[in-house]
Amino acid sequence: MARKSESSEEIQKNCIFCLIAHDLDKETEVIKKNEELVCFRDISPAAPHHYLVVPKQHIHSCHSLHWGHIGLVTRMAEMGKAVLNEKGITDMKDMRLGFHQPPYTSVDHLHLHVLAPTSQISHYVAYKFIPRTFRFVTDECVLKHLKDKAPAAKNLESCMLFQ
Repeated sequence: MARKSESSEEIQKNCIFCLIAHDLDKETEVIKKNEELVCFRDISPAAPHHYLVVPKQHIHSCHSLHWGHIGLVTRMAEMGKAVLNEKGITDMKDMRLGFHQPPYTSVDHLHLHVLAPTSQISHYVAYKFIPRTFRFVTDECVLKHLKDKAPAAKNLESCMLFQ
């Protein structure tokens, strides 16, 4: 239970994702949660299955991550995949996981987009979810960056993180 009190101290009262993660927003239906993470449906879904996985701890964005967050990012991806599986998505090749990076974030709280099937992403917003662009960075690229612990400009050109 110590983890919960630590997280409570980190709630940003003006952050909608903090409010959702700590059960202070009663309008959002939480699909899955544990002591560290919460998953809910995106308010403007770009695909039939479009969920967000957020940590309860307020972390501003993927730019705020460091090598100590490798496990967190891994668990966020695992929760996203588990939700897809529970929703009947069996083709894991037809899904996309990733983060928007500033200035392309709509909420300044780290959140992993989980989309499936990618073949049905709306063409009106598809540009927001193109991997390896300035706008959208896959979970694998973020993990590679964190594991490498190297300056982004040298090692992540193919991922476009932090450029």
